[in-house]
Formats: sequence, structure tokens, C-alpha cells
Amino acid sequence: MIARSFQRFLSLSRGDRSLLTRSVVLVAVARLALWVLPFNVARRLLTRAAWRRSPTASVTTERIGWAVSVAKHFVPKGNCLPQALAAESLLLSFGHPVEFRIGVMKADRDRLEAHAWVESGGRLVVGDLPQGLSEYSPLPPLPGAKV
Repeated sequence: MIARSFQRFLSLSRGDRSLLTRSVVLVAVARLALWVLPFNVARRLLTRAAWRRSPTASVTTERIGWAVSVAKHFVPKGNCLPQALAAESLLLSFGHPVEFRIGVMKADRDRLEAHAWVESGGRLVVGDLPQGLSEYSPLPPLPGAKV
């Protein structure tokens, strides 16, 4: 399985390999940061990584979504929140608009369930669910991360 994944990785274009590698690193850093830091500090840390814009602005929001969705498979507990933080950082670094969203739904009588996702230009980039997001009540959009 590892050999097959590595072969698929090598078959990607140089740009996609770079984007995927960067995505894995960002999802992993986000996961680690969320374990030891408050959310706002972790978010600021990851958006600072985006402060230095990437020289190529040719990476689309779709490719960023693809890279983050693949990266989550290589990061233990790389669930929606680290993915959203990584996607926000990548979108900012490639000059795309970003809207970081969190929604909640009542899972049972005594429990709320939350989910994070990222949109760009009104389109979902990461955080889609098989059942969709319609059951989640979105909280007000988070303000742009302070860098």
C-alpha cells in the first residue's frame, strides 16, 4: 500500500507534489498546534505561514481542496478543524479570498456537534460531508485571521 501511494505521488506533476507535500505539513502542524495552543493562536500561527505569498498564483481553489482532502489521510486525527486551518493558510498564500466557517447541530438531547469548513468566493473548498452541511447551523463567519 505504501509503495502504491508513493508511486501515485511520483506520478503527479511537480506542482501537485509540492502542493500535496505542503498540505500534509500544514494539516500536521495544525493538528499539533490545536493540541497545545488555543484555537486563535493556532490559527494565527498558520496564517502567518501564508503571509509570504507563493510565487505562483496558478493554484486553483479546487487543487487546494484536493490536496487538503488527500493530506488528511496521512495525518492522524486530521479532521475538519486542522483541514480548515490548512486550507485557509493555502488559500491566503495563493491570493484567494477565504471564509472560515464553523457550524453546529444538535446531535442528541444533551450534545452539540460542530464542524468546520472553508469557502472561497462563495464555493466550498474543504469540509464537505457525505450528508451535506444543511443540518449544521452556521455560526457567524469568523473574522479574517490576524497576521
